[in-house]
Amino acid sequence: MALSGKRILLIISGGIAAYKSLDLIRRLRERGASVRPVMTKGAQEFVTPLAVGALAADHVFVDLFSRQDEQDIGHIRLARDCDLVLIAPATADLMAKMANGLADDLASTLLLATDKPVLAAPAMNPRMWAHPATRRNAATLRADGVHFVGPMAGEMAEGGEAGLGRMAEPLEIVAATEAVFEGGRHKPLAGRKAIVTSGPTHEPIDPVRYIANRSSGRQGHAIAAALAKLGADVTLVSGPVTIPDPIGVNVVHVERAEEMRDAVLAALPADIAVMVAAVADWRVASAADQKLKKHPGESIPTLALTENPDILKTVGHHTMRPKLVIGFAAETQDVESNAKAKLERKGADMIVANDVSPATGIMGGSRNSVKLIRHDGVEQWPDLAKEEVAERLAALIAEKLRLI
Repeated sequence: MALSGKRILLIISGGIAAYKSLDLIRRLRERGASVRPVMTKGAQEFVTPLAVGALAADHVFVDLFSRQDEQDIGHIRLARDCDLVLIAPATADLMAKMANGLADDLASTLLLATDKPVLAAPAMNPRMWAHPATRRNAATLRADGVHFVGPMAGEMAEGGEAGLGRMAEPLEIVAATEAVFEGGRHKPLAGRKAIVTSGPTHEPIDPVRYIANRSSGRQGHAIAAALAKLGADVTLVSGPVTIPDPIGVNVVHVERAEEMRDAVLAALPADIAVMVAAVADWRVASAADQKLKKHPGESIPTLALTENPDILKTVGHHTMRPKLVIGFAAETQDVESNAKAKLERKGADMIVANDVSPATGIMGGSRNSVKLIRHDGVEQWPDLAKEEVAERLAALIAEKLRLI
């Protein structure tokens, strides 16, 4: 295992997310790592050194001027006698100290004195994370070689607050820690097979005309790329789009809904199915072999429509159902209630819902604002680039599969 025998110096700083450090210690030790904790004064307001020390089975260091710990210049020894320094949570205050080389307590002194890799898991209010000062500090730290995991989007401890700022979950931090030791080669979805659908479908009326949806395929293609980046073997079933195929992904190009269904079923079995495509709900029951011509005085032709296959429902109730089935719901009204109904009806584990009213600019645009509809609740994500939505969804998928 990547963490077997590794020595982790864990710095816990003062934020409500400090409670997650208790589970993080347990997860790290389960994988064979030893954990030596350092707690700031603020951290001790949220969790006790007694609890941290009991889980780490090690002494908890809290004071830069401890007579006992500093007899042999303990802060220098701590900074060097480890394989990695992990900061979880990393508050805005501690990040500011790191970026500016301040050293006024044990944690900041260790970070200035260490020559080991440093991994930070930021956690703070969304407005604090979005503040220009914090963004500058994060950019400085990245340029200095500090690794980051998160922050993630979600509900904050403060009532009614939500957005980008939640600390990554312990298993996500563990995966990022493994990645640092493996030179970034850790792939949490390695060995997993994923199916993604993307783009619209074109349902022919005649050889010239067709019924379609207004989808660019950007979100689906980004999700396929993000899953592949995490190591998954991805089959992307794409309707007609004008964007390039993602690198490292097996792409099956189709035109009609029936072709998309057949390609998806042919790709089973799989561990993951993410049905992003905007599949046309109806098709012409009998498409014309020749172009329908308009003749003066003749009545407008009547198009008899029939329902297209429901690909998400088919996969959600299939005998070879993937372990994780995620659908998308593009709505223009009652977004949440419609998505909840779709979740139950389709046999999905999660629905990613968004408002695609023309005023939002989401259809064909570069950004997205989604709600994650699950059986246990609803999570609102902030407005993000579609690539960021894809990365966060891929990370969530990796986390969920580790628990299945």
